[in-house]
Amino acid sequence: MSRVAEGVSLLELADYQKAVRLVLRHPLVTPGYPDKAALATVRRWADQLRTDLMDVLGYRLVTTAGTARLQRAQDGLDATRPALTRAGRPFDRRRYAYLVLTLAALGRHGAQVALGELADAVAADAVRIDGLGLDTARKPDRDAFVDAVTWLTERGALTLADGSATAWAGDPERAEALYDIDREILLAVHHPTRVLQHLTSVTALLDTSGALGLSAGRAAQRRDQARRARRLVLENPVAYYADADSELLGQLRAPALAEDLERLTGLTVERRAEGVALVDTSGRLSDIRFPGGGTVAQAALLLAARISAAVQRSGRHALELLPAPTAAERLAARARRIDAAQPSRRLVTELAELALPDEEPAYEVPGAEGQEPGEIRYPFVTDSWLRGRLKEITAEYGAGFAADLRGDPDRLLGQALDLLAAMSVIVRVDGGALALPLLARYRGVTARVKTRTAAQPPAQTALFAADTAADTSEDPTP
Repeated sequence: MSRVAEGVSLLELADYQKAVRLVLRHPLVTPGYPDKAALATVRRWADQLRTDLMDVLGYRLVTTAGTARLQRAQDGLDATRPALTRAGRPFDRRRYAYLVLTLAALGRHGAQVALGELADAVAADAVRIDGLGLDTARKPDRDAFVDAVTWLTERGALTLADGSATAWAGDPERAEALYDIDREILLAVHHPTRVLQHLTSVTALLDTSGALGLSAGRAAQRRDQARRARRLVLENPVAYYADADSELLGQLRAPALAEDLERLTGLTVERRAEGVALVDTSGRLSDIRFPGGGTVAQAALLLAARISAAVQRSGRHALELLPAPTAAERLAARARRIDAAQPSRRLVTELAELALPDEEPAYEVPGAEGQEPGEIRYPFVTDSWLRGRLKEITAEYGAGFAADLRGDPDRLLGQALDLLAAMSVIVRVDGGALALPLLARYRGVTARVKTRTAAQPPAQTALFAADTAADTSEDPTP
């Protein structure tokens, strides 16, 4: 029997699990973020949360009077949880750089700071970084800087006292904004478990057992493997057995894993022949909901259905089978990409967006002659085949797609494939993509164009139903 939440009565278990999901979904909780009731909920269960999150996952919960900060143990490099701009788009490198420099500049200010003054301080640091800079005379630079400031404002590290950041971004000569600085929240925002200046590779951040002060020894190693297995299931759409080493595989198959995660989160663990998944039907824990609304999600679901149909073909029309890159190979490729932008002689080389592409690199997959006996292989679809299927989808359902993406099929295809890869439905490789077992869940997707009635608002966005049937609206979606 699971010992998780031992001090919680059955009558209060649902409330406790709600607090668990809250802190897992929002690792930083403040008086106003993600809402005004969140911090009180976490503080009520703080002692039990602190015990269970460490015992089950190896996560450390740090609470103060005005913050609750979850320090996650990182086993991999996850590109699916970016900071978001005011428009809901992922931060690019410039915005991340401005965010870090803003945090540093705020440490040198008092209780308040004017936005223009803060921009000047960040600009003075940014100009010393090759390829970055911050020119407040340029609207794109001001917008990127305000996105970084807004990210901090949403979490309460800055509180607008007067003026408007949007107005300043529009015309800094005629508008200004004044912010109060919350030191306690600022400290919680940036709370690294390593001295970052001493790191030579981003992979050093993944040695979390030492970072979080966990004990050594064989018994402790077994506990850490169990925690790692639970984290793998919790943090990913699916944990594939094929990606696990023998020791981790045993933990993934253990009945205790499902008991502990279900008791902790209130969600259901689903086991299949290929792996384990924690099913979140409510969408309250997941950072990405799929199927979902919007052009990219709609195109991705329809594309997944076509890949699934192709996978089922047999005979001479069957898809070629190739091995997928291992989890270690995927980690190494991402680490190389990140390490390429590390400081060199105290200067970040090529930090701006011109340095490296924003998309994930494709992986080279050996041909059949290079495969080892017993190696698991997956159906392979080429880039040209994917472009052809997307062209068909756009021709049939494009009336419901956003105009900018409908007119840029390469960008739409890239974003749709990125979403499918983030959901562990495919893995992108050199020349195309490999279909992973989770793809079968989206087999037989049906779609129809929803005709807007007079009672519907003009900006309605169509949503996918839970049974993966897709509706597309005749209106472009934002």
